Amino acid sequence: MKIMILNANETILASSRKSGYGVSLVYKEAYEEGDQVVLEVDEPGIYLIQLDETLGTHPLYLEKESSFSIPVSEVRRTCYSPYAFQGSRHLLTLSHVDSLPRRNLACNPYDHHETKGLFPHASANVETRGEMVFAARNAIDGIFANEYHGEYPWTSWGINQDPKAELHLDFGRPVIIDEVRLTLRADWPHDSWWSDATLIDSDGDITHLSLEKSSLPQRFPVQQKTITCITLSNLKKADDPSPFPALTQIEVYGTEG
Repeated sequence: MKIMILNANETILASSRKSGYGVSLVYKEAYEEGDQVVLEVDEPGIYLIQLDETLGTHPLYLEKESSFSIPVSEVRRTCYSPYAFQGSRHLLTLSHVDSLPRRNLACNPYDHHETKGLFPHASANVETRGEMVFAARNAIDGIFANEYHGEYPWTSWGINQDPKAELHLDFGRPVIIDEVRLTLRADWPHDSWWSDATLIDSDGDITHLSLEKSSLPQRFPVQQKTITCITLSNLKKADDPSPFPALTQIEVYGTEG
């Protein structure tokens, strides 16, 4: 296993050392635009990863080489804590995972548009004004604050009032799912909500969801099956004056396939 910091010219600025049950890297410089974290592992699989102390340690699926472009500019940082990736001392860690219980397979606070080989990964066909506070990655960052919008920590997936909006969630490997939960953004009366939605899995099977006006997670048991991805689509806005429904979190519960 190895963690490396590379600059925009792909020059290695720092490399990890063995530590505890894996490897760690203490980077004693401020990040600059174009810097990235590269993770190398012997075999694809689930690993415990920390790329920034404010985002914490999470079990994620890695390909043999993964990369994470560090959000340095203010434009790219609006969906993160103001303390994330800041300062001149950073602790990054990477270690093996022996086994994991049933959990939310969708959570990945390190996901963004330029992440490669690190899963789960969220993407969408529309994001409000292209702003990071409305990016698809916000729906899997594990943050449930939903009583406001437009700034951290009230981030969300915003659909720019597009009735054809879809969110795609790629797990990167087969997983066994049994439940989906949706938490809608609830900045009433600014926000509206969806009354209905559709889940389409990697086999093409469709599950219809009936939603309510609620700030709490809404739970939907699904037939237990092995999939590699799901798509949330056919979002039907409720009969409400506001044109702004949005999604705060999507959770997908299950186990490794």
